[in-house]
Amino acid sequence: MSTTALPQAGAHHSAPGRALQGLRGTLLLIQWQVRRQAQFLPLMVVVQTALAVSTVLGYGILIGDVDPEAALFLATGAPTINLIVIGLVMAPQATMQSRMEGSADWLRTLPLPRAAYLAADLTVWTALALPGLVLGVIAGALRYDITYDISLWIAPVAILVALTAAAIGYAFATLLAPMITQLVTQLLVFLLLLFSPISFPADNLPGWLQAAHAVLPIEPMANLMRAGLAGHTFEASWTDLGVVVVWCAAAVTAAILALRRRG
Repeated sequence: MSTTALPQAGAHHSAPGRALQGLRGTLLLIQWQVRRQAQFLPLMVVVQTALAVSTVLGYGILIGDVDPEAALFLATGAPTINLIVIGLVMAPQATMQSRMEGSADWLRTLPLPRAAYLAADLTVWTALALPGLVLGVIAGALRYDITYDISLWIAPVAILVALTAAAIGYAFATLLAPMITQLVTQLLVFLLLLFSPISFPADNLPGWLQAAHAVLPIEPMANLMRAGLAGHTFEASWTDLGVVVVWCAAAVTAAILALRRRG
């Protein structure tokens, strides 16, 4: 049986050599994670399809007669919920499971930079979340017979949203105890679906919750996605982009510090 050789500690002493070692290690870890998650890919597709359909149909049932504006909110909210749930809920649960089974500790014994583990995990979970964008868009279009006005920058925005959600979820999983992580992720599903302005306008929320969402990343993520999918109706601001970028950077920093502390 053949094995893939990992970079050896001390093999590269210069800064370019260390960077090359980190890049090679990250690529090897991505390959390992993809193979590890391959058995769950069919389930991932089922979950994302169920999320997209339930968001579009479920809110429609609760609201009743859906006018065109509400239909567009639902149709653009479904892919956003998919991207966020994969990162904020499924990614930390998988990370928690790897900590409990010991595979996370084994990976940290490899002669690789701590940032390589984070980069590999975030790359894999960001890629896994992106199919939810397509499924959500299709579900909304089929249910409400709407026409999207998709901007060219929707691809980098979707990647940023998926990456930010995965980074925040990963930070939860590395900073908190496994049981607390599980409770937090379950609570997040409830909060995302019912108390986050993703599939409905923020004006529907009480004032204090609107103020909270002004600094939390969920509403800015939704605004960016809506503007990218239906630019003729919705718009996003540079503030929305800045809030998401700040949360992404803070979550990545927190996760790296936690990994170094545990390492």
